[in-house]
Amino acid sequence: MLLEVQNLKVSYGNIEALHGISFSVDRGEIVTLIGANGAGKTSTLLSLARLPRPEAPTVTGGDILYNGQSILKTEPHVLIQKRMLALVPEGRHIFGNLTVLENLQMAASSRKRDAGNIAETDETESLVYDLFPRLYERRKQRGELLSGGEQQMLAVGRALMTGADFIMLDEPSMGLAPKLMQEMFRVLKQLNYQRNMTILVVEQNARVALKFADRGYVLNTGEIIASGASEELAANPDVQKAYLGG
Repeated sequence: MLLEVQNLKVSYGNIEALHGISFSVDRGEIVTLIGANGAGKTSTLLSLARLPRPEAPTVTGGDILYNGQSILKTEPHVLIQKRMLALVPEGRHIFGNLTVLENLQMAASSRKRDAGNIAETDETESLVYDLFPRLYERRKQRGELLSGGEQQMLAVGRALMTGADFIMLDEPSMGLAPKLMQEMFRVLKQLNYQRNMTILVVEQNARVALKFADRGYVLNTGEIIASGASEELAANPDVQKAYLGG
């Protein structure tokens, strides 16, 4: 198993956001976490990414295993350097004052700059442009001047440039028109199929997420209340009623 979350508890100060959740993601899988606002989805991703942000929660119990090894004490930059996990956060968080190309290059800067990695970085940059031709057209344009859809493409491109085998995405469809949303998920599916990319996606649009993913977990106020193959969850009457408008 590539990622195992074991009885994870996290808190914001005295407020517990996750009450001991457990789930797993195998290599090459697409797994989704669905649930309403405030369910704990973003808290889960921030905990996995180990980001030292002021708004990030504190892990108070449980463990996070990557390839069988605990990463609870691993610094975020080490996760990136070792090409383990990359997060595409909600709100994109690109560098608006930098060009598309500079954003991509900065994301790749964590790799050691030897000849092999330089060649691999160039290959990944070409892959990003192949996946998102619009970014190639805009490569000299500052990030703040991109549309919302283009910024989301750039955020995914930045995650790819780290060389990580496992990408986590927080609400990738937020603010996107339906056509752009479908294109984003098509590209992610392509990455999974062609490159065996492992993907964990948090998504409020449960219908889209379950259509995209292999398996899913349903979060409700910090607890996992259902799990299974995407088809099973989509057919579950309780899931339909609560999250699919059924």
